[in-house]
Amino acid sequence: PPHFDPNKKYPMIVNYYGGCSPTSRNFESRYPHHAYAALGYVVYVVEPSGATGFGQEFSARHVNTFGDYVADDIIEGTRKFVEAHSFVNGKKIGCIGASYGGFMTQYLQTKTDLFAAAISHAGISDHTSYWGEGYWGYSYSEVSAANSYPWKNPELFVDHSPLFNADKIHTPLLFLHGAVDTNVPVGESIQMFTALKLLGRETALVVVDGQDHHIKDYQKRIQWQNTIFAWFAKWLQDDPTWWNTLYPPKTL
Repeated sequence: PPHFDPNKKYPMIVNYYGGCSPTSRNFESRYPHHAYAALGYVVYVVEPSGATGFGQEFSARHVNTFGDYVADDIIEGTRKFVEAHSFVNGKKIGCIGASYGGFMTQYLQTKTDLFAAAISHAGISDHTSYWGEGYWGYSYSEVSAANSYPWKNPELFVDHSPLFNADKIHTPLLFLHGAVDTNVPVGESIQMFTALKLLGRETALVVVDGQDHHIKDYQKRIQWQNTIFAWFAKWLQDDPTWWNTLYPPKTL
């Protein structure tokens, strides 16, 4: 953060993908790490198991695991980073990911209470529905779940789906999704949001009208980015002002 003081405690944002592509660390990304830092956060970008570019054994961990090694890596890495850096407030850690990373955001919350806030953009909540409905669902699963199908391997497709573990989630969780996403259909966020609302958990859903898997319209992109900033400000900096300005509380 600007004017960094190692004697202070800062909230932290953890960013990852978790799929078969490496996590980007460039500033000009959809998740601008320098902008997070400018708002007062320490930023930790983690490269979990399963990505290409680090050897066959490393990338092979992605196949038929649906988040297992990835979740372990993110949790362990985050804990060790906090232990090694006294300026991180271990009670104010947020996490964010998109697509497979959005699935990982959801899946992580079923495994740990480490995070104080989480954001899932275009995340997969049910591997069975994604497999059958997403334009990329079957072709992606053809490799990531090689020789496994919902009717052959329910342990993989059901037990590893956040939707079937929704009752384990207690972290405030924001869902973001393009309304016309053809990769991960918007229903993946809607059904998970509905589950958490029924369970009485802290959650919100923001659907961006007319946008696909990526939010590309300039004005909508600004609103989307501000939504991310505001959610983290509410839960990691104890300041709901920005969020309440964008989304005033409603009594239904």
